[in-house]
Amino acid sequence: MSAPAGTEPVPVQMTVNGQPRTACVEARRSLADVLRRDLRLTGTTLGCDLGTCGSCTVLVDGEPVRSCLVLAVQADGATVETVESLESEGQLNPLQRAFRKTGALQCGFCTPGFLMLGTELLRRDPGADRERITECVAANLCRCTGYSGIIDAIESVACGGQVQQ
Repeated sequence: MSAPAGTEPVPVQMTVNGQPRTACVEARRSLADVLRRDLRLTGTTLGCDLGTCGSCTVLVDGEPVRSCLVLAVQADGATVETVESLESEGQLNPLQRAFRKTGALQCGFCTPGFLMLGTELLRRDPGADRERITECVAANLCRCTGYSGIIDAIESVACGGQVQQ
């Protein structure tokens, strides 16, 4: 008797946070699950597992995606960036520092998703205005901050800080 479809492990090769990585995974596993369990990158948080909350947002080939909705096999050959990629040599990047300074962290559960959304926005539109930032962060849910600190943090970087490439 053969195994059910999607249960046979397949190799997935990705560049994750600048490092080539390979994982042998069942085709039905999500990218979020592989990042967290196989690659031990637990900064990617899982909230709803339905793609609604955005806490699992990562960048795949530079685009923000809900990693709970992407199958790991779909990321084969892709470049994936998680929240762990933002710090360098133990130092927070400007957006992370701005989140800390403005109190955008609160419980911190949704923070990785917002940081990745903000990173992508600031790379694409380094001078994004408050209206554009507000539109961007509306894609993710936060139950603690009311979004003001998050918007303030991204805006402060858009007004003079730089986000690493």
